[in-house]
Amino acid sequence: MIIVLLRYIGDVTPHRDAHVAWLREALAEGRLITAGRQPETGGVLIARGERGDVEAWAARDPYLLAGVAVNEFVEFMPSMAAPGLESLLAWPSR
Repeated sequence: MIIVLLRYIGDVTPHRDAHVAWLREALAEGRLITAGRQPETGGVLIARGERGDVEAWAARDPYLLAGVAVNEFVEFMPSMAAPGLESLLAWPSR
C-alpha cells in the first residue's frame, strides 16, 4: 500500500476537474482506496499496488502533467485495522 502525498506548487484550479476525473477512474478500477484534500497545500491518496506501479500511475495525474504539483511516496504494510477495515490487511507483503 502506498500513501501519495500531493503538494501544490502552482495554481491547481484550472486542472481540478481533470484531476477529480482521474481520481474517480482510479477508484472505479480499484487502484485507489481513498483520497482527500489538505486545504490550500495538497492532498493525500492511498493506493494499492507495488510502488513502481503507483509511481507510474501517479505521474499521469493532471496536476503533475500541468506542473502545478509534486508527489512524495510512502510505502507501508498495514498490520492493524479498525473493525470493518480488515480487508486492508490482505495486501501481500514483500
